[in-house]
Amino acid sequence: MAESKTDEAAPLHVVVFPWLAFGHIIPFLELPEQLAKRGHLVTFVSAPRNLARLRPVLPELKPRIRLAPLPLPAVEGLPAGAESTADVPPEKVELLKVAFDGLAAPFAAFLADACAGGEAGEGHDRKPDWIILDFAQHWLPAIADKHKVPCAVFLIFPASGMAFLGTKELNAAHPRSTPADFTVPPPWIPSPSCIAFRGHEAEWFARAWDPNASGVSDISRILETTHRCPLLICRCSHEVDGPLCSLLGDLHRKPVLPSGHLAPYDAARAAGVAAAADKDEETAGLMRWLDTQPARSVLYVAFGSEAPLSPEQVAALALGLELAGVRFVWALRQPVGEDPPELPDGFEARVSGRGVVRVGWVPQVRVLAHAAVGGFFTHAGMSSLVESFLFGHPLVMLPLFADQGITARLMAERRVGVEVPWLVDGGAAFASEDVAAAVQRVMVEEGEEGEVFRRNAGELKEVLWDTARQERYIDDLVEQLLQRRTME
Repeated sequence: MAESKTDEAAPLHVVVFPWLAFGHIIPFLELPEQLAKRGHLVTFVSAPRNLARLRPVLPELKPRIRLAPLPLPAVEGLPAGAESTADVPPEKVELLKVAFDGLAAPFAAFLADACAGGEAGEGHDRKPDWIILDFAQHWLPAIADKHKVPCAVFLIFPASGMAFLGTKELNAAHPRSTPADFTVPPPWIPSPSCIAFRGHEAEWFARAWDPNASGVSDISRILETTHRCPLLICRCSHEVDGPLCSLLGDLHRKPVLPSGHLAPYDAARAAGVAAAADKDEETAGLMRWLDTQPARSVLYVAFGSEAPLSPEQVAALALGLELAGVRFVWALRQPVGEDPPELPDGFEARVSGRGVVRVGWVPQVRVLAHAAVGGFFTHAGMSSLVESFLFGHPLVMLPLFADQGITARLMAERRVGVEVPWLVDGGAAFASEDVAAAVQRVMVEEGEEGEVFRRNAGELKEVLWDTARQERYIDDLVEQLLQRRTME
């Protein structure tokens, strides 16, 4: 990592507090590890079961990363023991937000205790220099203000999604409410731009402005939190996100610091040597099957943990993979509290030998790292894309919700892959024939187009593995946190 003139300054003590989704918790853990590698202290706050489910922290970093459990209050209708979005079906996530808002008073008590030692405290007992929070804690900056602890919001959303959303002030000046409003770029994004939603994506985004069971909309949470925090951190880079990084600072009129992409380098490096340690026979069997396949011939299919596919979407996807005629591994999510998704009659027999369907958890980085894998069929969630970039895989993209559609547009414009088109006026539906056509465009070896996708994906791999550049983003971020802890 790059040395800086503040290397010898007193180490930071940073409280880190993510939203209750592992798609947020994981990058929120990557950031503290980077801070700890530089000698700084972190108190990582979450619900107890979430902390227990974290992957192990490197032994040499454990003394610098303290885990602080905050139990969630009981909420009517929320299953007992549910502490993350992985524990509940999508329709109950709004109840998690009710429980999360119930942490305001416990967090205030925690922060008062954390500040009791003042500047003279030692180690984790010293008053925090910063709180790094997520989008959802619109109530936290007011608590931090009482103790004179500055806040920074860490935005794991892509720069394109944050640019499309804009700021509290911009949305007041240019109100948007109907789905049609979100199918065109907003006036604050320079033209021409592909940053806009389509069809059902725009409908989902319009609903995100409506208050949920917590009484607050998701969009209001983001706008208020980014408005109240003096510093924004965005998981982006100039190499991948281009001028959008600078645009965010212009829009918010405050520092917006890129963190780099916080890619799981340790997991990627370990992927090639993990086979001997496989104790799960299903995983071992999957890896043995991949070992028998030709290089770069297998399409890995996975759509994240947040939005399960409907039965109709599962059927269309299955038939599309069958029509495409390529080898594949499909990590098929089982919705919480439901039976495994049903595949079309006879599907598994018809694709036997060239296709593997595994319901439940799949070691995604391990699979993406395998030499037999040559493409990634994804929902275009940013965490999954970063993992794919590490191995230079071209993309077939089926965005499902949130900012995924915007990300997919940009990846397609960059010619890293292709989108599966949604049916016009078909709601959240797509045709199996369109799935097959998109898969073949990316995975068929012959043809100039597939080679373009692979070359451009390879360029992103080079960007991600320029670890010196990625480290400099963290060094610059630390420099700003050190300088601004007294300014704020």
